[in-house]
Amino acid sequence: MDINFNINEDAMKTAYSQVRQRLEKIYEGGGKKAVEKQRERNKLTARERIEYLCDDDTPFVEIGAFAGFEMYAEHGGCPAGGTVSGIGYIGGRQCVVVANDQTVKAGAWFPITGKKNLRMQEIAMENNLPVVYLVDSAGVYLPLQDEIFPDKEHFGRIFRNNARMSAMGITQIAAVMGPCVAGGAYLPIMSDETLMVEGNGSIFLAGPYLVKAAIGEETDNETLGGAVTHTSISGIADYKFDTERDCLDQVKKIIGQLALPATAGFNRTKPVLPKRAAQNIYGILNEGNTRPYDVLDLIECITDEGSFDQFKADYGKTIVCGYGRIDGWAVGIVANQRLVVKSKKGEMQLGGVIYNDSSDKAARFILNCNQKKIPLVFLQDVTGFMVGSRSEHSGIIKDGAKMVNAVANSVVPKFTFIIGNSYGAGNYAMCGKAYDPRLIFAWPTAKIAVMGGEQAAKTLLQIQVASLKAKGETITPENEKELLDTIVKRYQQQTTPYYAAARLWVDGIIDPLETRTMISEGISAANNNSDIAAFKTGVFQV
Repeated sequence: MDINFNINEDAMKTAYSQVRQRLEKIYEGGGKKAVEKQRERNKLTARERIEYLCDDDTPFVEIGAFAGFEMYAEHGGCPAGGTVSGIGYIGGRQCVVVANDQTVKAGAWFPITGKKNLRMQEIAMENNLPVVYLVDSAGVYLPLQDEIFPDKEHFGRIFRNNARMSAMGITQIAAVMGPCVAGGAYLPIMSDETLMVEGNGSIFLAGPYLVKAAIGEETDNETLGGAVTHTSISGIADYKFDTERDCLDQVKKIIGQLALPATAGFNRTKPVLPKRAAQNIYGILNEGNTRPYDVLDLIECITDEGSFDQFKADYGKTIVCGYGRIDGWAVGIVANQRLVVKSKKGEMQLGGVIYNDSSDKAARFILNCNQKKIPLVFLQDVTGFMVGSRSEHSGIIKDGAKMVNAVANSVVPKFTFIIGNSYGAGNYAMCGKAYDPRLIFAWPTAKIAVMGGEQAAKTLLQIQVASLKAKGETITPENEKELLDTIVKRYQQQTTPYYAAARLWVDGIIDPLETRTMISEGISAANNNSDIAAFKTGVFQV
């Protein structure tokens, strides 16, 4: 190991340490006082419920832990979007689990809460996974109701998806452990089975105060919509339990009785450890990602030893493509190469940039993986497509469109990891969020933006200076520097993985060591859905 490796390793570990510190704060939910109130009512927290429900010593892939991070400050914040969710094992069966966090604004739905819940339903539908809802919510957060209630991708879409998933044969179980109010009352009732905890769980369209105001009736939570009411009078709920653990035990029992799904048949052999020690993955990227590195070193850290075969190794060298295995699963890997390399014509090509030949190669490789039904893994560290008159005359837009077409029409599961830069159309071609990756994660080193910070800041500065001069204002070098510093600061904040994860542009920020596990768990989930569409590419220029 050289000194640069050690420096890189320290920088990556420090970066992930910052992620962990922020996660620990997020895991506190609404804070200690709110958790204590849960305890007083004999209630577990959302994370405790999931821990009890899921099998011991199995992975839980949390989705959206950073949802809402540093958003809604004027409303007191919304840690993890007010829900805890992910893919876990219950009775040996992979399931999607969504748990309201009652310690965060009584589990009320912020706009990001709706987006996160829709993401979880999307994951369930794509992978044919059963869903368990652990319900404990006061309903829509009224101060922001216009941003969560009426639009297509808002609150109501949750119930539409409940109905669609039921029609698809996806099992949905709702365990009501607290309030389930107003429109939210439809979620458990549109699930296959509804379980309630007596004394805490309640379901009603309008609570006692609203009932009093609307029709003058005096009532209380239990009489109006408690567990006894809904299991013995309305017939809405199917089971009632004295404790949350009893309720969760019944959920385990129900899931344990489900028939096994028909699988997609993705190829898997006995897993083999990677050639390079897992810890080596920390030392590959340098701090700030300013120096080139060989992405093949990274691939050796995540693929089973001896399994990786490069496709067109001597052509289109700024993208590495190849077949390999990860934890035994057959995969196709598409990765940006950050080394400065020689092209077929002997010209030097910049690493991280997609050229005509790289784009052609990647498009063809993606077609091959779809033909063979091999899942795709994208490792993003891309600064975009090559620009300039020479590239334009060579048809870079046409060649880039081929790659985008192949990614967009790909029918095999895709998994994306943003390990470094993710700029401009390179984000799209390398299967960014808009291209439906089954899972998409960022490393702590990720940067996501329409272009690099320096280029963007200078472009924005030129526009602002021209605008001010047009108004007759005098711009001094000091004014320009102040404007540039302001632009750079704002732009840098918007390119961080935290900014992306807060808005669910990525499913989370992971420890690079987790990359191999996330891919394996993702393919395992995808294998539950045997319904793979026919691959068609449509029309594209040649």
